[in-house]
Amino acid sequence: MLPLKHKRLWLVLSVLLVAYVVYGSLAPDPPIEAPGNYDKLEHFFVYLLLAVWFTALFPRGRYWVVVVGLLVLGLAMELLQQSMGLGRIGDPLDMTANAAGIASGVAMALAGIGGWARKVEAWLSRN
Repeated sequence: MLPLKHKRLWLVLSVLLVAYVVYGSLAPDPPIEAPGNYDKLEHFFVYLLLAVWFTALFPRGRYWVVVVGLLVLGLAMELLQQSMGLGRIGDPLDMTANAAGIASGVAMALAGIGGWARKVEAWLSRN
């Protein structure tokens, strides 16, 4: 993880973000349900957001950890949905959308927005 001044806050926010994604993925009645096949866009953008978030906290050389962690999270959610028996089903296309979101988020980070947490902390310390 990057040397951040408010490391504990970033970690708490990260846990809350992942917890919300897990809840949204496993709740029998999802908090937000996209109509029709728009759920693939929902998967894409959720995992894009997660990738952008976590690449803000890790150095470029550790982005692979972000990728592996988010792929494992997405796969675990799909497997748990399939095994729960509460009206949710695992879908390989959801996992494809997750992976595309992760790849896009990491590409954005590599293009220059990675490490934005340090910029936020620098901005907050000036104000």
